[in-house]
Amino acid sequence: MRRAIYPGSFDPVTNGHLDIIERGCKLFDEIIIAILVNPEKRPLFTIKERREILSEALKGINSGSCRLLVEDFQGLLVQYAVEREADAIVRGIRAFSDYEYELQMALMNRRLEPRIETVFMMPAEAYSYVSSRLVKEVYQLGATIKGLVPSLVEDRMREKFNKAGATQPKTETRA
Repeated sequence: MRRAIYPGSFDPVTNGHLDIIERGCKLFDEIIIAILVNPEKRPLFTIKERREILSEALKGINSGSCRLLVEDFQGLLVQYAVEREADAIVRGIRAFSDYEYELQMALMNRRLEPRIETVFMMPAEAYSYVSSRLVKEVYQLGATIKGLVPSLVEDRMREKFNKAGATQPKTETRA
């Protein structure tokens, strides 16, 4: 069985993430979507909420015979990959700037654990510019994120921001 780890903050999960997962299922028998617990950051969604959202969003993925799991981890990614007996780490790359950073991380991971490969995947062109950070920023400034995230993410973001009293996105209108 070929097992991969797809790590990230997934705060929130985007359609770009889901695209990588769905296409990763063509390469791997099992993908563990691993939410990084980073106590230094102040996420929009808690780990529990991100697990729930991811689990729900994955129901819409055509995974074929690929098994999808959602977990969270803390610490060194390559150590977590060894513990989970993964063969590979999947990383999404949107731009050349992502590649430089991801290459450094992949080379360090290879040095620490040569058995684990890193697989770089580009999201579909429609999502090549989408990041969780950008989605949150645009949403907070009142723009629509329709088509960038699963509808359940948009609903959960609306709930979060309603509680906080933040700006709501304008509804789309057609001229």
